[in-house]
Amino acid sequence: MQLHTDIIAPVILGTTGILFFAVLGRFTARRFNQPSVLGELLIGILIGTLGYLFSIDFIQILREGPVVFDILGKVFAGESLAVAANSLIDENYSHTLLAILSGPHGQDYFKVAQAVDIFSRYGVIFMLFLIGLETSLKDLRKVGRDSLLVAFIGVAAPFALGLILTLILLPEIELQVDLFIAAILVATSVGITARVLQDIGQLQSRTARVIVGAAVIDDVLGLIMLAIVTGIIVSGSVNLLEISSIILLSGLFFSVAFYFGPFFLKKIICLVRHLDIVEAKIFISFLFVMTLAWIANLIGLATIIGAFTAGVILHDGYFQHWGNSAEHRLSIKDLVAPLETILVPIFFVLMGIQVKLETLIDPDVILIALLLTIIAIVGKVVSGLGARRGSNRLAIGIGMMPRGEVGLIFASLGKSLGVISDSLFSSVVIMVIVTTLITPPLLKYALLRCENSEDCSND
Repeated sequence: MQLHTDIIAPVILGTTGILFFAVLGRFTARRFNQPSVLGELLIGILIGTLGYLFSIDFIQILREGPVVFDILGKVFAGESLAVAANSLIDENYSHTLLAILSGPHGQDYFKVAQAVDIFSRYGVIFMLFLIGLETSLKDLRKVGRDSLLVAFIGVAAPFALGLILTLILLPEIELQVDLFIAAILVATSVGITARVLQDIGQLQSRTARVIVGAAVIDDVLGLIMLAIVTGIIVSGSVNLLEISSIILLSGLFFSVAFYFGPFFLKKIICLVRHLDIVEAKIFISFLFVMTLAWIANLIGLATIIGAFTAGVILHDGYFQHWGNSAEHRLSIKDLVAPLETILVPIFFVLMGIQVKLETLIDPDVILIALLLTIIAIVGKVVSGLGARRGSNRLAIGIGMMPRGEVGLIFASLGKSLGVISDSLFSSVVIMVIVTTLITPPLLKYALLRCENSEDCSND
């Protein structure tokens, strides 16, 4: 008798397994009075390392992250699996990945990896949306000057320090490589900082608003910087038209979103006024955040910028047709929070799985990684000086420090362009790991130490 197997069953098993380990990591971190994100990252690193050491096929697929999807994309475009794998992955490891993908369970592993990746991306979108919900435009305007200066320093300082370091330490490599490494140091992962702020109940503080506002600006400036450096690498010259286009589209996106967003919301809510209040809130919230995330991505910005913008614009007051919003039995936050609670841990575990600790065995890699990490830390910590006197400048600087998934994306792009060698890539990855892991405890300490200190302004 042949049993019928649902094609979605492996996806259910894989995602549920990752969520289980995420809960385990979160529980462990809280037992030691640490932020949840730290436990989720560390459990991911442990899973990824054990999967590599014991040659667990599914984990090895997850460790490669988006590269696996790029390989399959090339296959669909007509390339052979072997050629696609060798063009994107180190030759010594591509044979292992080829054997897994072409094996009897290769398709199942790929489906699960793709589903996990999609769920994790949704998680980050919902997380930034919820952060936006708790951030008002009025509050952002109050810290606008501080956020802008913090972001500018947070871009300029690590880029300049990184460029100087590579020019001195690696004089044999080309200038375009120096520029790309410096550009990687500019990246900031707002997701990790936001999660720590959420864990310790500091999202409503002025310090948190400065950090989140600066991180959003930092993302835009980082993309512009990346566009400049990539243009130099690809064309050998600066494409001023492309750079101008990114700047113009970024300004246009925010202007249109904040000006027309409320009008769009009122019209759509009017169309669904016959629905139950819970249905109306969850449908409108989902459609609005996904629409802005998609538009942001369409014009070259990160989806999380669109999600955050949607959260800033949307609030329960729009649903006046159902009575006073203060009397609604469930707020937008109440309805969206369960989705974020399930999906965000998957993202952080997945990011931990993609960390490759075996790169630490090369002394040269460790030396370069150490220097890059020091510059990465100093370059962002000094950005806190952009905040006005009396602010918790240390916490603001530390909050801008983690590179996380953004740094990994930048580094992967450099590798795919052929400007970063395997050893340099490993050094960059180590820098990303360290800045990602040390931020939660340091940020928690910097925030909590100032709660009753006269050196910090009242939020």
